[in-house]
Amino acid sequence: MREILLLTISGQDHTGVTAAFTDILSHHDVNILDIGQSVIHDSLTLGMLIEIPDAKESGAVKKELLFLAHEHNLKVDFSLIDSNDYETWVHAQGKPRYIVTLLGRKLTAGNISHIAKVISHYGLDIAEITRLSGRFSLQQEQQDSSERACVEFSIRGNTEELTAFQQDLLAITQDDEVDVAFQVDSLYRRNRRLIVFDMDSTLIQCEVMDELAKAAGVGEKVAAITESAMLGEIPFDESFERRLATLNGLDESVLQKIADELPITEGAERLIQNLKRLGYKVGILSGGFSYFANHLKDKFDLDCVSANELDIVDGKLTGKVKGDIVNGEKKAELFQEMAKRIGISMEQTIAVGDGANDLPMLAIAGLGVAFHAKPVVKENAKHAISTLGLDGILYLLGVRDREAL
Repeated sequence: MREILLLTISGQDHTGVTAAFTDILSHHDVNILDIGQSVIHDSLTLGMLIEIPDAKESGAVKKELLFLAHEHNLKVDFSLIDSNDYETWVHAQGKPRYIVTLLGRKLTAGNISHIAKVISHYGLDIAEITRLSGRFSLQQEQQDSSERACVEFSIRGNTEELTAFQQDLLAITQDDEVDVAFQVDSLYRRNRRLIVFDMDSTLIQCEVMDELAKAAGVGEKVAAITESAMLGEIPFDESFERRLATLNGLDESVLQKIADELPITEGAERLIQNLKRLGYKVGILSGGFSYFANHLKDKFDLDCVSANELDIVDGKLTGKVKGDIVNGEKKAELFQEMAKRIGISMEQTIAVGDGANDLPMLAIAGLGVAFHAKPVVKENAKHAISTLGLDGILYLLGVRDREAL
């Protein structure tokens, strides 16, 4: 008759612990049903769920393991597992799995507690907690503005209130200075292949239209229209045409100067560099202008760009664009065309934007991220990042700091 035991080995970590304990088990033909190991600040916890084919061997196995633990200055605990409980555990592996990502400049016990309480409230179980961010020093007198902290929760279970669960998770961000992302733990989450960015106030930290307007002496007028459009208060096409018309007669030479001084968003270069290393196609889908989008395409070696083309006659802007305006609906259409050309499904895509005209493409992306977005966009997007730079998206993909360039 078999016996099922849960072994828990704990203490100061050192080389060869796992090898030594599994070697003893191998001498008794023990089967490993489950295994997990973690090391926090050189403190080891090794758990193994084992099947001893002949229960008569159990005493000998325990004796040898206790002796070995004493040799290694470790503690070993044994828990007998009922066979019916084991079968119940086996059948639970079919439960839905989700990933909750908690990220910010710094994480507190309170932040973790708030997440854990919401998970518990909906009857879900935390299967694993993993730190994705790197270590940081406590000797710095002030918090580093580039400091990042991220913890990933792998959870499982069934709930009929999934929408309410997500809303309660997002509500945490209203009081805590953190971001929380919720994803189904699916094959697609680990197999994204295309990412597209809005340009203005996403990939760059300005609105190019506003910069052009300043050069034309109509900055305040255009900025007010831009803000209203981004908040969704007036239709994008209308606001775009009104703003663009104020630029009639602006000299083409102004474009190059603005392009050379575009302020790149924190984390953009690191994110793009790592995603291209992973084989991603990277593009820009902008309601701004192709002149500047192509400048960024060359700078970051991007794969595709779609934006509005300024109409220029005799070296002067006419206050119009060539072709259709790239509005929210057009962005979504072009996004789908990009994915189709690459030969991937929309579940394998990521879209990042900040304005109301980005919502259509965020809605159809496998991962739609509202980045430092306006309130109306955050409320309607699936995911939002407001505390970190663009490279915070790497955490949503499960990439650890130590794995990234």
